[in-house]
Amino acid sequence: MRTAYQYKLRPTKQQVIEFDRWLSMLCAQYNYLLADRFNWYEQNRSPVNACLLICHLPELRDHPDYYSQKKTLPQLKKTHPWYSEIYSQVLQDVVKRVKVTFDRFLKGDSNGKRSGKPRFKARNRYRTFTYPQMKEGCLQENLINLPMFGKVKVVLHRPIPDGFKIKTASVTKKADGFYLTLSLEDLTVPEIKPNFNPNKITGIDVGLKEFLTTSEGETVCIPQYYRKAQKRLRVIQKRVSRRKKGSNRRQKAVKQLGKQHKKVADKRKDFHFKTAVKLLSKYDVIAVEDLNVKGLARTRLAKSVLDAGWSNFLSILTNKAENAGLLVVPVSAYNTSQDCSNCGEKVPKKLHIRWHDCIKCGCSLDRDHNAAINIKNKAIGQFVFKAQLMSDGIPGVAEKPTSYCIQLV
Repeated sequence: MRTAYQYKLRPTKQQVIEFDRWLSMLCAQYNYLLADRFNWYEQNRSPVNACLLICHLPELRDHPDYYSQKKTLPQLKKTHPWYSEIYSQVLQDVVKRVKVTFDRFLKGDSNGKRSGKPRFKARNRYRTFTYPQMKEGCLQENLINLPMFGKVKVVLHRPIPDGFKIKTASVTKKADGFYLTLSLEDLTVPEIKPNFNPNKITGIDVGLKEFLTTSEGETVCIPQYYRKAQKRLRVIQKRVSRRKKGSNRRQKAVKQLGKQHKKVADKRKDFHFKTAVKLLSKYDVIAVEDLNVKGLARTRLAKSVLDAGWSNFLSILTNKAENAGLLVVPVSAYNTSQDCSNCGEKVPKKLHIRWHDCIKCGCSLDRDHNAAINIKNKAIGQFVFKAQLMSDGIPGVAEKPTSYCIQLV
């Protein structure tokens, strides 16, 4: 199991200058390698239906893949000796980053979804470099020993648990300083509980009136950190726009604006973690809607949806559940707000109607509470269906540990 811990770094002034110097050189190398790939792509693709009968054919060259570009690094250190001061594996990680970016553009990710055309990085947009391997004992007390860089002071606000091994380390420049992200490996993978208490299963419906509503009727208020900070952000944004581009005063204002945005993001992240921990302390199985948050973020509700941060919350909730041996079950969001949770009758209602009234059975309750009960019922229905298939001996059903399904029947 992999997890990540992030710590604040306290580098000296000389170390800050060296961090910035490394980022500047790595940014230049990233852009050079990306340009090399674009050069090959433009010269070797041939739109057959649009080319002339007589035209110039450029000299074909091999595809600059990960290994061929990595072989150019020794020559780089000869022609540009200052690159010898950067740790070799950090340079190799830049090549890997270019490979991943370009492959997503041409081939797509694991789901086949292609990304847009990669862009060259401006100096202030390249903020992270990574050590792919770290030696055992690199972190001693409040100092981290970075290869070919030296020891840097770390604010260890929480200790690394016993048995966890540091695999990678990344240094990131943010608005308020540098941060260290450690990727940790724990060989003891928590097992999913063999049976769950039926009384500790809930469904949650996320919304914009309340952040979430459980199937038991409990609600969590939506904090709206961005909307509350808008007044302050507006003042700083005006300060940025009124200052001359390229000036030092504009850079100071931009840095101040970045710090304010980071405060908002940190508050939201803290709220997500505390809410996730509170839910997992009460319930063993949590059913959630499989939402298309990206689609909702393109509507007129975009500001409110992004301020709530549903995607980040559901990701945090899922990771926390895996670490604790619990379950977060995604179910289809189709008609969860329209169907009656008591009789199953469809009761059409527009978004501004916040109360559910069923004429057939007389069920009357809050719209979000009704949706949360439907989400819980869908999750239990999935468990029962899987358990029935397992009892019938149908192959391919129990690809994942589903012994808990039978306990819910």
